[in-house]
Amino acid sequence: MGHSRYLPERMGSASISPTGAFEAGSFHSFTLVYTAGFFGIDDTGSLKIVHRFASDMGKPQFDDPKGWNYTTIEASNGAVLDVQYDGKRNIRPWDKTLFIRVVQGFLREGDTITVRFGDTRQGSPGMRVQTFVEPHFEFKVLVDAFATYEYVELPESPSIAIVAGPPVSYKAVLPTLIRVGEPFKLGFKGEDKWGNPSDQLQGEFTLRSNLSLKHMLASFRMERGEHARTLEGLEAAEPGDLEIEILHEGEVIARSNPCRIAAQSRYRHFWADLHGQSEETIGTNTARDLIVFARDRAFLDAMSHQGNDFQITTPFWEDLNRLCREFNKDGEFVIFPGYEWSGNTGLGGDRNVMYLNEGRPIHRSSHALVEDLSDVDTDANSADELFEALKNEDVIVFAHIGGRYADIVMSHNAQIERSVEIHSDWGTFEWLLADAFEQGYRVGILANSDGHKGRHGASHPGASLFGAYGGLSCLLAEDLSRESLAECLRQRRHYATTGCRAHLSASVIFDKPATLFSDDPNLGGKVKSQPASRADMGAVTEYEGDSVEFEFELLTHGSIENIEIRNLMSVHETFRPYGEQDLGRRIRIMWEGSGYRGRGRQTIWDGQASIEDNAFENPSSINFWNLDKQLTHDEPGLLKWKSLTTGGFAGVDVFLQASHNGTLRIDTPLVKETVDVGAIGMEPVTFENGGIKRRLQIYRLPDRNECRRVKHRVRVPLHRGKDNAIYLRATTEDGFFIYSSPVYVVRK
Repeated sequence: MGHSRYLPERMGSASISPTGAFEAGSFHSFTLVYTAGFFGIDDTGSLKIVHRFASDMGKPQFDDPKGWNYTTIEASNGAVLDVQYDGKRNIRPWDKTLFIRVVQGFLREGDTITVRFGDTRQGSPGMRVQTFVEPHFEFKVLVDAFATYEYVELPESPSIAIVAGPPVSYKAVLPTLIRVGEPFKLGFKGEDKWGNPSDQLQGEFTLRSNLSLKHMLASFRMERGEHARTLEGLEAAEPGDLEIEILHEGEVIARSNPCRIAAQSRYRHFWADLHGQSEETIGTNTARDLIVFARDRAFLDAMSHQGNDFQITTPFWEDLNRLCREFNKDGEFVIFPGYEWSGNTGLGGDRNVMYLNEGRPIHRSSHALVEDLSDVDTDANSADELFEALKNEDVIVFAHIGGRYADIVMSHNAQIERSVEIHSDWGTFEWLLADAFEQGYRVGILANSDGHKGRHGASHPGASLFGAYGGLSCLLAEDLSRESLAECLRQRRHYATTGCRAHLSASVIFDKPATLFSDDPNLGGKVKSQPASRADMGAVTEYEGDSVEFEFELLTHGSIENIEIRNLMSVHETFRPYGEQDLGRRIRIMWEGSGYRGRGRQTIWDGQASIEDNAFENPSSINFWNLDKQLTHDEPGLLKWKSLTTGGFAGVDVFLQASHNGTLRIDTPLVKETVDVGAIGMEPVTFENGGIKRRLQIYRLPDRNECRRVKHRVRVPLHRGKDNAIYLRATTEDGFFIYSSPVYVVRK
């Protein structure tokens, strides 16, 4: 939408060389030649060569001939060109723009402009191609032949294919709760260094289980061209905590997440990513590709395509509904038809809308990029209008933080907006949960990807402005169907992670009978109640005691660093599976937070740590998702890094040569401090820096922590005069958060 359609066949042509397939994240030189058409380009006319918003291809630069992404542009007739690069100079989703203006002279038919992306002739390594797979990556060319700043898109855009590299890590994925005797699946894949499932696996792979399983193969074979494998029909004959290892040539290359095999359980665990979009809006690859990836390469149970509403045309909305009808199969894979209501921040901010049935209307926040205005009267321009339009629909809504953020203080409908999404590729946003608590809302906690790179359910952020790995939500439901999952979401019976799969149960235990409500009594209507001695995640209860016990059990893939037991936003207790006596030579330097709520939330932490009268050993980075930003250790007493956060955290684990000797100096743009190494203990030394939870912390860890399972009870005192929202946030040593949805307790 938005560009002129005037005689594109007379605006010229473009070609690129070389063509073919190129590994994601690799360096190459591409020569694009634009040949002027019948009209040429007049004096002060211009070209735009544009790429998608989602692309993290290297940013063209024009000043350093030896540097990455060095780009040169020249006209065949000697015309003088003004060249600029701007990430927001064209209509989305084709935002990223190389702008070339003819400032002295003009082009006749047949004259050319040659653009060398990654010109290697003076020592540049080339252009870094984007880090994620796209079989049809376009260099879209737009022409302003008449110097009117009215652009015409060329009929054909040159393109290349971007493919996965060789595998560097392997993933084995199990469900996290099943019943004895129920069949289940094991998913397996190898990922390249940028998180793309690789099609270069080849050979024999052996399976090893800690429990006896029926129908498990001893081994299986992968051939080149396969991106992933699902092994179906596994079955456990007895209860236990299952883990499966996958070996290649005798070496363990993958260990699954833990799976609880229960003798009996009312609910099963179903893993979902309820938020992501494809190339038809602002993402990458088609909607069909996104769904297939989620099911077959991320091994999800459920998903929803959530494109920006102001880019969803009526034909695409109809196509999405057809795709949902095609792929949704009870007991196998569930997909909710839906969209991201993408209202301006001042009108309520982003919300996610999921229907239980196809054929429902789309109430757009605007028709900003939809030319067909025949249904403009169905728009809902504010969040209040959206909630009014949806009040009689069978629908689930949750609040989201993206480019725009959901203002739930301004607008909220507790009847249909039952949860808040506090983590995605955009970052971690606990402040949205705080907003909900401050307003007295009773919400569950979700995490999804909002992925734009076609990797739904396994959403590596790549090398662009996204600062975090995409999240996942675990839905506790009786069966895998839209109706059962929707009931789970309405009851807030789910937990969330920032990308890992863990088994979690969390309950409040009452000393004497409490009242358990079938729904939130604040919503009105017919709400049933019954006596209860315990309440699980998402429940709303009433109780006259002064305190309750909070019981939880957590099984994780990686070592558990700590677990915060919270009431509202206050941390009642921090549980650690070790004590002061277990601490050793290992310290962690961790930074987190964001600048503010809006788009410019990125916080740069590029810096260093130096140590006197001591030395660093075996440093490792945490949540350094962008491989362009590295941790280096070139001198014994010096660490350097490049890192950013967008609400979540990153950091460095490092061993000290001497446990308590010396002085540690931190130097970042935001924190410059000196710390006595002997004073570093289990409780963090914290340096606050404004923004939203923007701070740097230093603390000590055991040299070795192998705890991956915790079962614990904590007594939690209750507030008077306001809700008690009791839940936990666990942190794994390798950088993931795990959140239970709160149990709400109201004191009589």
